[in-house]
Amino acid sequence: MKPPSAKASEKVTVTAPDADCNPRYGQNARIHVTVTDATGVKVIDTTAPMNDAGGFGYTFDVPVQTAAGKAAVTAMPYNIDWCDDTGRNNRVDGAAVLLQQASCAMPIKPLNITR
Repeated sequence: MKPPSAKASEKVTVTAPDADCNPRYGQNARIHVTVTDATGVKVIDTTAPMNDAGGFGYTFDVPVQTAAGKAAVTAMPYNIDWCDDTGRNNRVDGAAVLLQQASCAMPIKPLNITR
């Protein structure tokens, strides 16, 4: 995420490279991006395009009402069972491929909001 610190109305870009494991999200894949400010208010809750391999880039303007302090930015695949705690991947049922388990922890990055 760049920059790691921003003021209201400044631009912030959240990105992720393609995954190494060929997740096959599909041509209409979306990433769900949220920004929750230091007081717990969700100031951004949107989706953006994501490629088949999970790579994406989303740029937003920090909303004026965002409280100063440490905000939390999350980005995860939208409307996809991306984390199956059983160790099965239900999106590639019957596929003859080795699957790599991933962490089910919510991906959170800090963003320092300044005045």
